[in-house]
Amino acid sequence: MVMSMTVRRVMGIETEYGISVPGDPTANPMILSGHVVNAYASSHGVRSGRASWDYADEAPLRDARGFEVGRGAADPSQLTDIEDPTLANVVLTNGARLYVDHAHPEYSSPEVTTPRGAITWDRAGELIMLESVRRLSGIPGQPGVNLYKNNTDGKGASYGTHENYIMRRETPFSEVVRHLVPFFVARQVMVGAGRVGIGQDSRNPGFQVSQRADFFEVEVGLETTLKRPIINTRDEPHAVADLYRRLHVIIGDANQCDVANLLKLGTTSVVLAMIEDGAMPQDLTLVKPVATLHAISHDPTLRAQVTLRDGRHLTALELLWAYHDAAAAYLADRGLDSGDDPDTTEVMTLWADVLTRLGTDPMSCARDLDWVAKLQLLEGYRDRDNLGWDDPRLSAIDIQWSDIRPEKGLFHRLLERGRVTQLVDEVAVKAAVTEPPEDTRAWFRGKCLEKFAPQIAAASWDSVIFDVPGRHALQRVPMLEPLRGTKAHVGEIMDRSPDVTTLLRELDAASG
Repeated sequence: MVMSMTVRRVMGIETEYGISVPGDPTANPMILSGHVVNAYASSHGVRSGRASWDYADEAPLRDARGFEVGRGAADPSQLTDIEDPTLANVVLTNGARLYVDHAHPEYSSPEVTTPRGAITWDRAGELIMLESVRRLSGIPGQPGVNLYKNNTDGKGASYGTHENYIMRRETPFSEVVRHLVPFFVARQVMVGAGRVGIGQDSRNPGFQVSQRADFFEVEVGLETTLKRPIINTRDEPHAVADLYRRLHVIIGDANQCDVANLLKLGTTSVVLAMIEDGAMPQDLTLVKPVATLHAISHDPTLRAQVTLRDGRHLTALELLWAYHDAAAAYLADRGLDSGDDPDTTEVMTLWADVLTRLGTDPMSCARDLDWVAKLQLLEGYRDRDNLGWDDPRLSAIDIQWSDIRPEKGLFHRLLERGRVTQLVDEVAVKAAVTEPPEDTRAWFRGKCLEKFAPQIAAASWDSVIFDVPGRHALQRVPMLEPLRGTKAHVGEIMDRSPDVTTLLRELDAASG
């Protein structure tokens, strides 16, 4: 099911958006975030109530290292299995989840099977958030809300862009940690979103590669908002627990460049394939991974060196080349270097191309990588107005870069001028706003919301719960296999089911 040996596997992106009200820094972000979610939900007839999300299988305190944290010892931010008090928590017809996560509106994409799919449904989330902003701005008496696809407000707060990958349960978690930590420390030079300011609260002037790096404090751990770890150990698979684990990656930045986003998902997926197959040819363990993570982010010249436990000293680019070359050899050894798998071929080609250009002239990647594009823009302002990195105008430009409104966001201006490489066309992205992926269980979830919304009491990643007329008990349909519930699997059943009663009867007959 995991689709090993290629970049294809079940994956997805969760994006928390920065939120503010112009002229009102005291506005309550949780209430505002609830307005954002409900503005979209109400306009599309999606229920947003206390029973909209099924929490039955959630286990946020279960640790992949073999234990579970007691609820009394957990930080409140870890208790994600408690209903959101804003009641803003909905499942969309594209299979995604739209809700309030702490003090931010979050869009969690539906499950997809390719990096391009991840880009498509992540960008669909941008359009969904934009529609909410437009609708709120048109409500009399309602304060306008601005949303930002970024990861920090520049004043000490950080919010996440998380990746999720389904892996084989049999893979020892210690091997996942050993081989992924160096990769995550180094990959930011390809997939960082760039940031003005050094330190969590930006107290030191400068520009760095990553939005998130300064907020990570430990190598491994269960937290996501305090003492953030490079490797998150939450063991909540949302799938058959004996077969699969869900690797919950919290160290990524919010990408707007398609190429960077593709490389983030694609390179990580192929590295996971090597780990699952025991095919990593060498140990690239770092001596001080957290300090090295910060050092690489703080050096946009890409000259900072990392120290390996075996005594070698490499730059982040040299470390990434080691992973790339290992991946190329791994794929060739399995006969996957002939172009038969276009998704893998695309990722490997772009990976080598970007590393080569970063090694010769990082600014040549301005069309493809967020941090480079942002740095080039900022340097233009610095040269024109003779600005130092401590000038507050640069911090304001950094925030404006990620404004999701096309008429305000600086990234969108580059996009309109043809200065950004686009891999996924706008037609596909607009379709993904309402349509689910066809090749995962998200198809069943989304189509149920489209066709039978009044009869759906709740839903989650691995279930849909129906309130069937004439039945006293709710009917729960489990979906623990992420590659079942696809259009190919249940499309005909969905087509010939005019009501929920027929749908459930047909599903029972097909499974029995």
